[in-house]
Amino acid sequence: MNTIHPALTPTRIGAHELRSRYAVAPMSRVSATPDGVPTAEMAQYYKEFADGGFPLVITEGTYVDTRHSQGYLNQPGLATDRHVEGWRPVTAGVHAAGGLMITQLMHAGALSQGNPYTDERIGPSAVRPRGVMLPEYGGSGSWPVPREMSTQDIDDVVAGFVAATHNAVAAGFDGVEIHAANGYLFDQFITDYTNKRTDSYGGPMANRVRLTVQVLDAIKATGVLVGVRLSQTKVNDFTYRWPDAERDAETIYTALAHADYLHIASEGRNWLDTATLANGRTVTSIAREVTGLPVIVNGGMHDTALAAKVLDGGHADVLSVARGALVNPDLPRRVAAGAELERFEHGMLDPMVTIGNARRWKESRQG
Repeated sequence: MNTIHPALTPTRIGAHELRSRYAVAPMSRVSATPDGVPTAEMAQYYKEFADGGFPLVITEGTYVDTRHSQGYLNQPGLATDRHVEGWRPVTAGVHAAGGLMITQLMHAGALSQGNPYTDERIGPSAVRPRGVMLPEYGGSGSWPVPREMSTQDIDDVVAGFVAATHNAVAAGFDGVEIHAANGYLFDQFITDYTNKRTDSYGGPMANRVRLTVQVLDAIKATGVLVGVRLSQTKVNDFTYRWPDAERDAETIYTALAHADYLHIASEGRNWLDTATLANGRTVTSIAREVTGLPVIVNGGMHDTALAAKVLDGGHADVLSVARGALVNPDLPRRVAAGAELERFEHGMLDPMVTIGNARRWKESRQG
């Protein structure tokens, strides 16, 4: 007797029903125009996932203002009218293929390495980020020390996310996701070693998550579907874990329990490695237990055995796939048919190679 894979069963995000539990994870492709306008190639790229059976597509990190938020050159934005116009064909293509599309709104903070609007970086504290700038996105050398944000800077960030949310609606998106993961601005506030503030945004975890909560509150007030992406690991620190493990997780999730969903990321690492605590609990199952919200999980979810373990074990509700989707934009259809998945090769992840289907990149290498 054939048993349907749990990833192929329906679920809901907000008012939207998903025909399966697969989602395309945010993947930086840096393929917008120099001023952040999405291209026709991007429209083809995103539509291919919806054509392949993914019911939910989440965009790459998209900057929210023309001040400090942009992280990389050729990153798309949602800060200008031209950005809005550029995104409309992208969302229309995904919708025409039956997909739901959410944009991930991002502020790079201290991890900005390609902002044509300013050379200045801002962050919660004047602390140099760990590691070095990312060469795959055109960076090199140590990160500069950011300027500590003032209360006016914080107010400006909140206003920027609200303005970008209105732009997202005008561009045809079905919702927005606050990027509070992977070492970027909101994660810099959440992380103890980058946040040395002594005001209401620093100190205990309840204070360090305050800015993320403020932005969530402001976006919720617009009536738009909104999720929050969180992680322990970062693009510049793969080993970091929340110091107080369960208590930190519970504090963060409780503060954000009025979101429509939570998205727990692994930053290129396997979910088992990044989500499992010393006592065997997972940070994703804690998120479900504390909030009752749909939880999206990331980290190796193209592996059907691991995906089944996550869903059947009550660790998450939706699986966001990055590298596996890049080489298998029709992954849900392949899983349904029991077909073999194309294997990922590291070179396919290079955003400078192609924004198109990684399978074409592989074929070009072989040819």
